[in-house]
Amino acid sequence: MILAIGKKMYMTQIFNDEGRVHPVTLVEISPTEVSLVRTQEKDGYEAVQLSAFVKKQKPTVKKEARNMTGEKGSIIDPTTLFAIGDKVTVSAISKGKGFAGGVKRHGFAGGNRSHGNHHAEREVGSIGSGLRTRVPKGMRMAGRMGSDKVTVKNKIVRFIDATQHVIMISGSLPGKRGTLVEIYKK
Repeated sequence: MILAIGKKMYMTQIFNDEGRVHPVTLVEISPTEVSLVRTQEKDGYEAVQLSAFVKKQKPTVKKEARNMTGEKGSIIDPTTLFAIGDKVTVSAISKGKGFAGGVKRHGFAGGNRSHGNHHAEREVGSIGSGLRTRVPKGMRMAGRMGSDKVTVKNKIVRFIDATQHVIMISGSLPGKRGTLVEIYKK
């Protein structure tokens, strides 16, 4: 599994040779350094720990990539790991949307707007029987929405600019501008 660490920039669109438009998201992927090497003899599996410097976020981000090779201290240019047309998996933290009610968060229908309903159009309603002494885990209620780790699969690499360290990936990716993203290729 190949891993690249980058920063989401923005969305745009590109045209292919036939004139078809493709929406893409630009991701700035910085060169990564191999900071730790795991071996089969010592650790029971092979992996390398990659460290990347991401501006305006934590100074160093460390992620472990299995079945990758490299020597400690060597620099890996992630743009050389991908080719145009590769299918990749991207993980990132989604946008935080704050506190939301049950109608917006879970798509509840809400109550009647008339016929005796007074200030209860968007309430959640009953949460179960009256014999319970607690709210069960997983009960869909109002609460914080967003800021979850989201993984999108089968995204296609549309364009690579090695001089600017930018890769264009098809479609939208989770998170806002500047979000740290992890790109995997099997």
